[in-house]
Amino acid sequence: MTILTFSLLLFCTGCAAGFLGALTGLGGGIVITPILVLFFHVDLHAAMGASLIAVLATSSGTAITYLKEGYANLRIGLLLEVAAVLGVFLGVYLTALLSPAWISLIFGWVMIFSAYRTLRRNELIDFDKSPSRLATLLRLNDRYPTEHGYQNYTVQHVPVAFGLFGIAGILSGLLGIGSGAVKVLAMDQAMQLPYKVSTTTSNFIMGITAATGVGIYFARGYINLPLAGPIMLGVLLGAFIGTKALMKAETKNLRIIFSLLAFIFAVQMIGKGMMELF
Repeated sequence: MTILTFSLLLFCTGCAAGFLGALTGLGGGIVITPILVLFFHVDLHAAMGASLIAVLATSSGTAITYLKEGYANLRIGLLLEVAAVLGVFLGVYLTALLSPAWISLIFGWVMIFSAYRTLRRNELIDFDKSPSRLATLLRLNDRYPTEHGYQNYTVQHVPVAFGLFGIAGILSGLLGIGSGAVKVLAMDQAMQLPYKVSTTTSNFIMGITAATGVGIYFARGYINLPLAGPIMLGVLLGAFIGTKALMKAETKNLRIIFSLLAFIFAVQMIGKGMMELF
């Protein structure tokens, strides 16, 4: 395979990951790492470094649009991201203690859990439910655009979501992903936000988590620029297209796409980890 062909394949992979990342709030990293490891046979740590670069690109390509359109909740995102950034440092520290096989297994089970909880989510939201006192104090309640006009929503269980974001940060540093899966679940289920609000807010803030991890990964030599470059360019294009598609997409379809992809790659990553261990 020539360098040009390899770069084009990486670019196409980035396009697909950016598109799906923008639609589901995953940031693309949860797709890129398994593809690089399983199909391109890239070293796991180099794949994780490229994945973080992709997450950063996805966030950069979607943040302005989601804020402008009124989907992303800036106050919620910045509050919860404090816990995520703190968790990143612990996660990166753990990468030096765990073998690639164990990291693959953890990655796989995180994806399976995410797929299961996403499919189990009740589509119906009680928009009339009283907000928590902490959410009111921090002015987290907001509204988002729908086909019938703007819809107000309330925020629940802020401390639970804050703790889940800390776990998301640990997983981000450990696995080289934006941890959008856990972040979306925290906002979608703990805070009981509309799914599109959870997805767009996740995309908006995960760049902060990724940027923290990228700096540490670069210092450790995990960032391979010739590998990450084509992926980053592809992700930017895919994220731009995915952002436009999200505005008209059905929430149920987004959940199905998220869950199927997570489950397929989870099985493959778990299988790879088991073979390396035994």
